[in-house]
Amino acid sequence: MSRLVLVLGDQLSPEIAALKAADKGRDVVVMAEVADETGYVPHHPKKIALVLAAMRKFAEELRADGWDLRYTQLDDSANSGSIVRELLRRAEETGASEVLATEPGEWRLIEALGEAPIPVKQLADDRFLASHNDFETWAEGRKSLRMEYFYREMRRRTGYLMDGDDPEGGVWNYDSENRKPAPDAIDFAGPMQFTPDETVEEVLDLVEARFGGNFGDLRPFHFATDRGQARRALTHFIKGALPKFGDYQDAMMNDERFLYHAVISPYLNIGLLDPSEVCAAAEEAYAKGHAPLNAVEGFIRQIIGWREFVRGIYFLEGPGYPRQNKLMQQRKLPAVYWGGETRMTCMAKAVEQTREEAYAHHIQRLMVTGNFALLSGVNPAEVHEWYLAVYVDAFEWVEAPNTVGMSQFADGGLFASKPYVSSGAYINRMSDYCKSCAYDVGTKVGEGACPFNLLYWNFLDRQRARLGDNPRMGNMYRTWDRMDGDKREQIVAEAEALLEALGRGEVV
Repeated sequence: MSRLVLVLGDQLSPEIAALKAADKGRDVVVMAEVADETGYVPHHPKKIALVLAAMRKFAEELRADGWDLRYTQLDDSANSGSIVRELLRRAEETGASEVLATEPGEWRLIEALGEAPIPVKQLADDRFLASHNDFETWAEGRKSLRMEYFYREMRRRTGYLMDGDDPEGGVWNYDSENRKPAPDAIDFAGPMQFTPDETVEEVLDLVEARFGGNFGDLRPFHFATDRGQARRALTHFIKGALPKFGDYQDAMMNDERFLYHAVISPYLNIGLLDPSEVCAAAEEAYAKGHAPLNAVEGFIRQIIGWREFVRGIYFLEGPGYPRQNKLMQQRKLPAVYWGGETRMTCMAKAVEQTREEAYAHHIQRLMVTGNFALLSGVNPAEVHEWYLAVYVDAFEWVEAPNTVGMSQFADGGLFASKPYVSSGAYINRMSDYCKSCAYDVGTKVGEGACPFNLLYWNFLDRQRARLGDNPRMGNMYRTWDRMDGDKREQIVAEAEALLEALGRGEVV
């Protein structure tokens, strides 16, 4: 008897575990565009379009390879609206009594498949370099989980940038060389863009009709939607941007949205690229003298370090992790995150870019939008849902730990040793945003004071009971304590007034 083989929209690889375990001669592949997946958060239209277009192209690849494939489009009249119901419909249609699936990257789907009326065998997703067991073994007995030590273990295991038992160049981490402020100009044209073909245009029309009211601009749409295009995008980055990626990976600029970033995370996260091929391409660039060690190490660390690490955290901590709120923050997400007017250039630029591109790089997410939400006391569940909705590369296994753990410190320091908060000084150092802002980054209190300055100290004061004993926060609290009492009172009063204005929907 045949089995159904489920392929999800972020599993678009011929090497996915369920396909490898299936029998092409008798099993039936099921792929489905369903309302449950397009609507569990208000996804950016570009994200929906990328996934649907890539799914349709991958389905054609599977058919050409000889698979019996049943595909449900979003506007099919028989579409039942959920993955489980589509499996049941196809089981009745084919007589199949079992489903092979590759473990989804979100707990809600893992649980849905586990409770399905038809037996579903969920196989480990071996596209990743560290299995759940690998991470659990590494984490066992550790009081805190730090990416740097996991990353070193991954370097040893994979052999990337290793010289025998030692790291290439003698040190593990070149972060100190990778924090240069914004340069005067960028000599890279940005990630490779692709003209939509007939399949993509058909999807764009569908998404425009169904999700035109969602936050985010659908057109122009230039993402890669198949493996060939994604590999060309990778080569374009390796040749044109990797040499300077390390130097300026933390920089932000008003008129440069991509700087030297690869923007290949969407392709990695839906299966169009494999992490091993990406790391191998970067390592080869270093071996051939095309890119310096600091750039290649920083790039590979994002993949075998952060990417694998946050996935490990997500599955180690379980389904409740995205709802953590150890700092007990309860404010609503301000309107600026959905495009509301603001006088803060950094926030305006980050949100504008997010709306138009479904993309912002890691420092814009961490130290602008994430920092502002944390300082403002926003409920991390709302921040989590926003990041999951608006970014093209956001899937819960990667987004939730980065948001809940790193950005919002809502897990109480499970893997971040301190909150990533800063005043306006950091943003001024790493960007040119402050030069064109209505606020004065050098003004700490009073008229024209940068909101980040006021909120930074108010956050520390408000959270002292929870953060005061953190050894990495000691200098900050000592600085606060040395301030004149009247100045501290003024900062708190002005910060609270600002927060109340945000809560009323006023322009800040």
